[in-house]
Amino acid sequence: MAKNFASIAFTNAVKAVQEKFGSRVSYARVERDTYINGLTENEIDFIEQRDSFYMASIGENNFPYIQHRGGPKGFVKVLDDKRIGFIDFKGNMQYISVGNIAVNNNVALIMVDYPSKTRLKILAKAEVIELKDNPELYNLLNLNDYHFKPERMMVFNIEAYDWNCPKHIVARYTVEDIAEVFAAQKDHITQLETEIKSLKAKLREASQSTI
Repeated sequence: MAKNFASIAFTNAVKAVQEKFGSRVSYARVERDTYINGLTENEIDFIEQRDSFYMASIGENNFPYIQHRGGPKGFVKVLDDKRIGFIDFKGNMQYISVGNIAVNNNVALIMVDYPSKTRLKILAKAEVIELKDNPELYNLLNLNDYHFKPERMMVFNIEAYDWNCPKHIVARYTVEDIAEVFAAQKDHITQLETEIKSLKAKLREASQSTI
């Protein structure tokens, strides 16, 4: 991964707009000085905790197509510090992303952790791999205890990535997140209810013994 995110994302047209609105000087330093060769532990941990992401591909008509991909937490596997992959589950059978990648394998991914308002952008070369062609890879990507019908596999060869500003990301929580937060409170309520039942039973025994 010899390129950084800015060197790919900042095209001449983008640089012209940055120049127009006064941000080009600072971003020129970012483009010149930022160099990251592969995923670090921080990105690897972040990716492995995701249960969804968004992928943009480019059609033959030059229109971008953005698709949401989801699964159990960790369905995207980090294969090494420059490759991530996942099993493509059977869906609505439109195959827009797969068709786009067949003619242009440049893709962009956005992964978001809504509770912490954290966003990771990835630029990559996508590779579509048939199940029969690489059973070893399938074993690496396979998901235990999750019901799905596999159609193919996708591997992303990462060209660059960048952490995005958290501004304007609205914090959202899954049912699992909420259950975890309230678990201690639920246990405390259960304990109190048990104690109340015990006290009521003792009061009944005490009142009956005085009759």
